[in-house]
Amino acid sequence: MNNVNSKVAQDKAQEEMRRKKEQANQEIAEKLKRNMSDIRHKILVLSNKGGVGKSSVSVNLSCTLAEKGYQVGLLDADLHGPSVAKMLGFEGQKLTGSNGQIKPIQAREKLLAISMASLIESPDTPLVWRGPLKGIAIKQFLAEVNWGKLDFLIIDSPPGTGDEPLSVCQLIPELDGGIIVTTPQEIALSDSRKCIHFLRDINIPILGIIENMSGFRCPKCGKKIDLFMTGGGEKAASDFKVPFLGAIPIDIQIVKSTDQGKPFICSNNENETSQAFEKIVQSIMSKIEL
Repeated sequence: MNNVNSKVAQDKAQEEMRRKKEQANQEIAEKLKRNMSDIRHKILVLSNKGGVGKSSVSVNLSCTLAEKGYQVGLLDADLHGPSVAKMLGFEGQKLTGSNGQIKPIQAREKLLAISMASLIESPDTPLVWRGPLKGIAIKQFLAEVNWGKLDFLIIDSPPGTGDEPLSVCQLIPELDGGIIVTTPQEIALSDSRKCIHFLRDINIPILGIIENMSGFRCPKCGKKIDLFMTGGGEKAASDFKVPFLGAIPIDIQIVKSTDQGKPFICSNNENETSQAFEKIVQSIMSKIEL
């Protein structure tokens, strides 16, 4: 008899746990829907290869939009290697919250940002998580952060086509589209083509390809040097019949400003690189019919 009663009690406890889990999932799904309904345009920035400058592109695109007067949010979805906080100068600043909502960092005027860097102990602390935990974190960043009303939410995903970008695409099926960042050499282009197939397989529009590190202009003589070749991104876009958004040259000022936590585009608006960003933003805006 005791065994029967114990089994009944155990079943009731499991059923209660299941009910509470379903209720929690429903609540966060409702929060996600409300949050995303207040954001006009959602854009995923991705690459299948690290080291192509995807985060610096995300940061400078976000800053360009903010400087045009749009209200912008930047979500650093690279949980294992968050770099947005360093690039925007809020590394070490911790997140706060109230009433079940997380308050995003005011990175610049009209630019809010969220990064795992604001939750870990120090910049040197590794995040040792498996897939399910990463999915939960992405969902919380989207649903429980008080983004408010935004014109744009830019999502900087980690390299690859795994948990993080897949979670974003599944949680925000109404994404305006994905922007693929590549460098011109063939090994990077091979990976960018995987991103094209990834987005097409899950029915996410492709806004276009950006070719980063496209040539270098010598600061001494002004001669252009193709360190990593040029034109590969445009060729990949042509081969796959997707838009080519533009090419961004290598610029030492981007390296310096990134290390200083001062976005390049905010202090350099007259040179070749800043003009390239401006043209890319114009192309993106035309494609989403702003």
